[in-house]
Amino acid sequence: MTSLEMTAPTGAHVERATPPAPPAGAGRSWPVIAAAGTTVLLWASAFVGIRFAGHDYSPCAMALGRMLAASVALSGFVALTARRRRSAAPARTRRPRGATLGLVAVWGVAWFGGYNVALNGAERLVDAGTAALLVAVAPILVAVAATLVLGERLTGRLGVGVAVAFVGVALIAATGFTGHVDQLGVALSVLAAVLYAFGVLLQKRLLARVDAVTMTWLGALAGTIALLPFAPALLGELAAAPTSATLGMLYLGVFPTAIGFLTWGYVLSRWTAGRTTAATYLVPPVTVALSWMLLSEVPALLALLGGALCLAGVVLATRR
Repeated sequence: MTSLEMTAPTGAHVERATPPAPPAGAGRSWPVIAAAGTTVLLWASAFVGIRFAGHDYSPCAMALGRMLAASVALSGFVALTARRRRSAAPARTRRPRGATLGLVAVWGVAWFGGYNVALNGAERLVDAGTAALLVAVAPILVAVAATLVLGERLTGRLGVGVAVAFVGVALIAATGFTGHVDQLGVALSVLAAVLYAFGVLLQKRLLARVDAVTMTWLGALAGTIALLPFAPALLGELAAAPTSATLGMLYLGVFPTAIGFLTWGYVLSRWTAGRTTAATYLVPPVTVALSWMLLSEVPALLALLGGALCLAGVVLATRR
């Protein structure tokens, strides 16, 4: 579902990797607000797009098709902007090498490969709203991992937030967002959240050495290469799938992945951490609304309560 300085549309930020301070007065800029709104809408639409195209494409084939489209779009952007970015920040826009390049590849395979496959598989079994709200707990996993792995301080607020979000997840898992529950779908959604959290923690370390655009581009290429064994499946499904499903798959690569990443990078460079975090909390509610309108997936009342608890727990646990 996968930003230039965060790896998914759910609010676990890596802004501590020292992005530039937002310019004075940037929070009042309408272009920035428009870019933030565009990103939220695109990332929310990704959950709906996966649900739509997933009827005709298997999880791995759809992930490959999506990443092929994203890699082409991102490569074009990098080629067009390479000179300007080098002059703006020459040290961090050099191509990573050695161990750094290897870690960028690991990040790309986990995020653009593993996360996409897990989420695609989940959304064959659960609706878009369920998947979005379960993946939305990833920032809590990041916060917990930071205390266990990175030695960050465990706060009472984090503990309460984890507990509240866990209750929300349990309610969703027990009822299903549209009244139907599939435990494998829930498990795959949670796996997607775990992969998302891993991606955030790794990206957080790497952004000190690699600029966000370069890292995203190389990560997308690595994820695409990792998915190439599924090319025969993709070719076979392309021949049988309706045009609408294929366009949906291409949409996922060009818009939520490539363009969504680029607009979010613009926002991150101009807004404070608090504003960007608040913006990403809108993704699950917008997903629910889009799923309701476009797919007629009507949320169950108890699952709506569970989703609200998930978001409340995430806000509480990640609030600075």
